[in-house]
Amino acid sequence: MNDPRVAAEPAAAVALPEVASALDEPGRGRPGGRRGALGPVALVVAGGLSVQFGAAVAVLLMPRAGALGVVTLRLAAAALVLLVICRPKLRGHSRADWGTVVAFGIAMGGMNTLFYQAVDRIPLGPAVTLEVLGPLVLSVAASRRLVNLVWAALALGGVVLLSGGGFDRLDPVGAAYALGAGAMWAVYIVFSARTGRRFPQADGLALAMVVAAALSLPLGIMEAGSKLLVPSTLGLGIAVALLSSVLPYTLELMALRRLPAPTFAILMSLEPAIAATAGFLILDQALASTDALAIALVIGASMGAVRSQGRGARKR
Repeated sequence: MNDPRVAAEPAAAVALPEVASALDEPGRGRPGGRRGALGPVALVVAGGLSVQFGAAVAVLLMPRAGALGVVTLRLAAAALVLLVICRPKLRGHSRADWGTVVAFGIAMGGMNTLFYQAVDRIPLGPAVTLEVLGPLVLSVAASRRLVNLVWAALALGGVVLLSGGGFDRLDPVGAAYALGAGAMWAVYIVFSARTGRRFPQADGLALAMVVAAALSLPLGIMEAGSKLLVPSTLGLGIAVALLSSVLPYTLELMALRRLPAPTFAILMSLEPAIAATAGFLILDQALASTDALAIALVIGASMGAVRSQGRGARKR
């Protein structure tokens, strides 16, 4: 939940395909042969599976540490791992650089906090579907193509189906948290792109993760207290951090070296379906037929928006 998975968490490419397409340099992602094309696709799918199954494990952890405690464990563990791996330099950055990375960290912390509050109240699949609306709205707003209004209407139809005419079926508070997480995801995407331009490699991501962890720490301590230090809880928290942050970032960065960024963005649109599968297999969260159709509509809208903007960028 470009990331900079391009610079921070995955759906950055979904929301801003025109930015993602800039990564599609001549010769990148075009190895000859079907096998060469399937390799990076498999990496992206594996990253999506890791993120959403990690979210399912986080839901299992919530009875022990609460939603805020899980957020703290995930962000703190991910921050420590990224600091060790990236070893970012603290000197040589301007005040604007630090302002950007702090804003990125605030957006990351807010996105995760709101999302985990959502999945504590509503099923994982619908939560991710509502969250994806943030990047989708940003994509439509950033585009000057009228066709994207069609994709927006398609996504809106999916949301209406998902809500059953009113969010009371889902739990209005949980749905509101998911929509809020989507809004923060859009902000997160904007600042992830800016951070990627100002900091080398994944240095900005590591520093922003520290900011997010520091902001979530007081909330996690207030809710869970010493429960955060229980070995089994701590171990599951580290597993969530690895599954939801460290592993998918690594897999997706590897994939982007060989995969055109627009293709990457389309694959990211499948995350609601992966989340619904993880919710069914791990959490026993079965979907009604209307829920499945709603998720399919939002996925189709995301794919359509990415493809239409990709065509527009190539024409320009």
